[in-house]
Order: sequence, then C-alpha cells, then structure tokens
Amino acid sequence: MHTTGRIGFISALSAVVALWSAPLPAQSWPAKPIRLVVSFPPGGGLDLFARIVAQKLQGKDSLGQQVIVDNRSGASGMIGAETVAKAPPDGYTVLFSTAAEITINQHLYPKMPYDPTKDLAPVSYASHAALLLSTHPSLPARSLKELIALARSQPGALTYASAGTGSLHHLSGELLKTGAKIDIVHVPYKGAGPAVIDMITGQVSMGFSALPSSLPHARAGKLRAISVTGPKRSEVAPDLPTFVEQGFPAIDVVSWYGVFFPSRTPPEIVRAMSGEIARVIRMPDVKSRLLEQGIEVIGTMPEQFAAFIQSEIARYGAIVRASGAKLD
Repeated sequence: MHTTGRIGFISALSAVVALWSAPLPAQSWPAKPIRLVVSFPPGGGLDLFARIVAQKLQGKDSLGQQVIVDNRSGASGMIGAETVAKAPPDGYTVLFSTAAEITINQHLYPKMPYDPTKDLAPVSYASHAALLLSTHPSLPARSLKELIALARSQPGALTYASAGTGSLHHLSGELLKTGAKIDIVHVPYKGAGPAVIDMITGQVSMGFSALPSSLPHARAGKLRAISVTGPKRSEVAPDLPTFVEQGFPAIDVVSWYGVFFPSRTPPEIVRAMSGEIARVIRMPDVKSRLLEQGIEVIGTMPEQFAAFIQSEIARYGAIVRASGAKLD
C-alpha cells in the first residue's frame, strides 16, 4: 500500500471507531484477573503502551478486574503470540503485539508455531509510533547525509541494532542499506530495550527503535537522533526530518501496536474489549501521556483491524522481498 493510501486507510479507521463504543457483555465477563501478554521485553514502546493501558483497564469504571502484564519475549515476538494463540478462548488472555509476529515473520520464517490469521482474533489496531534512527554520540555524523557518507567510507565497520531478526527495526535497516547502497552490519536483540541500552553504551554504532524507546535518551544527550520513519514528521519531534523527505520513500513504516484474543473467543467479548481499548486510549490524560512518548492513538473495531492486517501482510511481503532481509 502506497504512503498516501495507507494514511487514508488509517484515518478512515480512526473516524469509524470515533462513532462507536461497545457495552460490556451482560454475562459475568470479566469475573477474574486478565492476563495481558506483551510479546517483547520491558523497556520498549509496546511494553510502555501496554502498561499504561492495563492500568486504566483495571479501573472500576472499565473492566474492574486486575490486568496482569506478562512479558513473553523471544523469537521476534512469536513466543508471546504463540502463548495467546494456544490459550483458552475465554477472554482472560489477551495479546499486545507489533507488526512482526502478525504480518512480517510469515515472510521470513519457513514455519511458524501458529497461524496469525487463523489462531488469533483481531481486537483493535490500538496505536502506532514512528521509528527513530539514532546513533551513539561519538559517531562523527550529525545528519542522515553525513551518516551515509561515513558508512560508505568504512564498509562493514558500522553496526546497527534492532529489536530482533525480522522485526520492523531490522527491515528498516535493510531498506536503508539497499536504498543508500551502504554496508552496515545487523545486530539483533531480544527486544528494543536491550538494543537501546547497547546503543547508549556504544556497543553498536546506531539502531532503529520506536520513538518511545529512544527519544527520551536522545533528548538527554545519550543518543543522537538522525531521522524518523513514517510518511510525516512526528508531532513530538517535528524538528527531525523523515526518511521520505530525504529521498527514501520506502522507509515510511510505523511500529503499530495491536490487540488480539485467541481465535474462537466469543464475539461479544472481542467487541467489548475493543470498545474499552478505544475508550481508555482516548482519555485526555492517557492520550497526552502517550503522545509525549511519540505514540499516536488509533483504536478500531475488530473488522477494520482484520482488513488492515490483510493489507499489511501483502505490504510487508513486498518490503521483505525488496529489502533482501534474511534470517541471521
């Protein structure tokens, strides 16, 4: 999907859900604590988003039950996704995921332990964040142009971190490599948190990570912000140019955060959770807190999210082929 079409599609999703909310089921759900599985480790944008939302969901004016965040990371998000895919479809195990384990991995792995479109029930395209390319401050490059020139002068010497093989961060690095014709070495981590730590300490030269993971460190001078992904500049970092405006139209990706139940979860529970997600992320205090971290709230109905997933599967298949990304 081209950039303009994708923006329009996401805008349409937001417009539809703004007119809709679903009441909680008349039955006893939820009658006990809910397990919220996060498919990446603490410290990343997905984890931050999940914990903010979980706190609100367990309020008396929302689900009224404890929501326990359970980080199940590994295998580019597939361990967490498999955990939920194989859980009882009773509404008490929910997945917060990124694009990787739903739409990207199937183009990289010959076999997955679950089928993203058959074993998981879409609940909501909850939010998204642009990715930030940042470097260690010691690197003598202050712009994308200078960074590309440096990489060309030292083929194979610079390294870039990602949240894992097959992650959106990894694909963004591969798109940069092919688009700029540079040789930089991929260093995969088990999540954005560990990757950012090694970027700060200088173990790796640079890296792609969602804005919530890296922007605070760039503001503190621990990292140097270079450029952001996505079709337009971020509201929280308007001074940072996008890759698109600097001649790399393929790097218009965003890190989206989705919510899923196991398939065969009762539809009324799926819709009720979707409505609650949309409601809490639009609370003024939640929305402003998320935006400060570079996270833009969306919130959709299940049907719209399911259609979006199908378009993303096709889109990332094309991106994987174009980037030449391979498993390390």
